[in-house]
Amino acid sequence: MKPIFLSCALLIEQLSIAAQAETVIVTLEKDNALAIVDPSEGKLIKTVDIGQRPRGIALGPENKYLYVAVSDDNEIKIIDAESYKLVGQLPSGEDPETFALSPAGGRLYVSNEDDHLVTVIDVKAKKAIAQIKVGIEPEGIAVSNDNKWVASASETTNMVHWIDIKTNQIVDNTLVDARPRAVSFTADNAQLWVTSEMAGTLTILDVATKKPIKKIKLNIAGLSADKIQPVGVVIDRERRWGYVAIGPANRVAVINAQTLEVEKFLLVGQRVWNLAFSPDQKRLYTTNGRSNDVSIIDLENYEVVKSVAVGRFPWGIVSKP
Repeated sequence: MKPIFLSCALLIEQLSIAAQAETVIVTLEKDNALAIVDPSEGKLIKTVDIGQRPRGIALGPENKYLYVAVSDDNEIKIIDAESYKLVGQLPSGEDPETFALSPAGGRLYVSNEDDHLVTVIDVKAKKAIAQIKVGIEPEGIAVSNDNKWVASASETTNMVHWIDIKTNQIVDNTLVDARPRAVSFTADNAQLWVTSEMAGTLTILDVATKKPIKKIKLNIAGLSADKIQPVGVVIDRERRWGYVAIGPANRVAVINAQTLEVEKFLLVGQRVWNLAFSPDQKRLYTTNGRSNDVSIIDLENYEVVKSVAVGRFPWGIVSKP
């Protein structure tokens, strides 16, 4: 039995080393900073000043750079993902909040909510190359993994706009429920998941036809409808499970991505806003804006294992190995 014991011990040590190498980065909207979190230890490592009102965040190819929408500075900042030092800026248009990076990292698509525009940025040239007129108050935005589509959701128009990446033109529009907040493509590019905050729904769209496959009403026993406000949404790589942050309900919905049924709700921090997987997708991290913390969820047991205080109004979140 001794060799088996040693082998198991070695495996546990290797898994621990892998977990320790992971870092979670969070934008702090009220602290004008990034929070750097060690999820294996469940603790805040440090905060880094970033600029006025940071919100959207993305990790670039090869995990070299972070892109951060600094809304009140009217720019996307490029941050070295190891040193967390500023290495460049991108011209985002006014009040950038959310944006999407193309799979290869060459283009960045920014929602300009006040101007009803999507700004297209050439990352290498550091310049805007197009502005696309969309509906009123665009926010949620995503790029398909095959680099064919940009999906832009307009909150007041209640519509998803389908933008052809080759032409930067809208080629179709899909009506959805009231106040769409976030959009996410499945890894196989077959579906687009859209949360509607005021309607309390998640709509799954077929990418080929641009039409709804199913609408899911997120009802939670004991909570009134005004508390059920879905915002952030992510789907795992195998399209087995999807997860929706439900704002002031303080819960994450666990959705079977094959049957498109809600399986359960997980209680997290207050006003859960955005979500990110760990690199191995065994954990899920949430930003909880009112309780000023991040929840760490073990997805193998569907258990919230830790809450980490990070600073005021955590908003965007990414994880890097």
